[in-house]
Amino acid sequence: MCFLGLRDMVNQAAISTLKFDGQGLLPAIIQDWLDGTVLMLGYMNQEALTKTVATKKVHFWSRSRNTLWEKGETSGHTLQVKQLFFDCDCDTILVKAQPAGPTCHTGARACFFSRLDEEGQLVPLNSEDAHGGILESVLRTIRDRRSAPQPGSYTSKLFEGGHDKILKKVAEEAGEVLLASKGGKKEEIIYEVADLFFHTLMVLGYHDLSLQAIYGELGRRFGKSGLRSE
Repeated sequence: MCFLGLRDMVNQAAISTLKFDGQGLLPAIIQDWLDGTVLMLGYMNQEALTKTVATKKVHFWSRSRNTLWEKGETSGHTLQVKQLFFDCDCDTILVKAQPAGPTCHTGARACFFSRLDEEGQLVPLNSEDAHGGILESVLRTIRDRRSAPQPGSYTSKLFEGGHDKILKKVAEEAGEVLLASKGGKKEEIIYEVADLFFHTLMVLGYHDLSLQAIYGELGRRFGKSGLRSE
């Protein structure tokens, strides 16, 4: 297994233990450190990896231009390294990074926005459909129900009830979480927290707020100690 950290990577001897391919390259997966969205795939040689670690800015080796380049060096859409990992075989890099603007050259946030359908055909879709995880998917559904209500939809009925009804449900579900926690049954805690998450997402959907905004605030606070000033 591969257990190299960022400090180790500055050492050329440590870098040499990685399993570069026949062209001296390793695939590098770039992931948004806040929500886990896979932003792009590039390739790094030893020089690009060393430069990435030293500058904390993602660098690649261009296979088409046969040269080292910093992501965003012309557009300004750089990738700030937050964490760097290697897989168990030491032949693939995972970079958790904070993007400054869109990552894809098309102007999209990420490079992955075509889906392979059941018939094996590539289907263009909203690039957001590939972002984040289940919370983002739920929030997208909530927004869809707000703009296009559907008969029999619980979400649509909540929106029809207005702001106060949504807030009432948040308060109710928060209370249910408290009771479940007091009861100590893990399955009930999981169920009630899921309910609270959903109704909190309803609040975001009502105000047209994104989870990225919440992640950004959490990221701003991450690693900071001390009490919040009043």
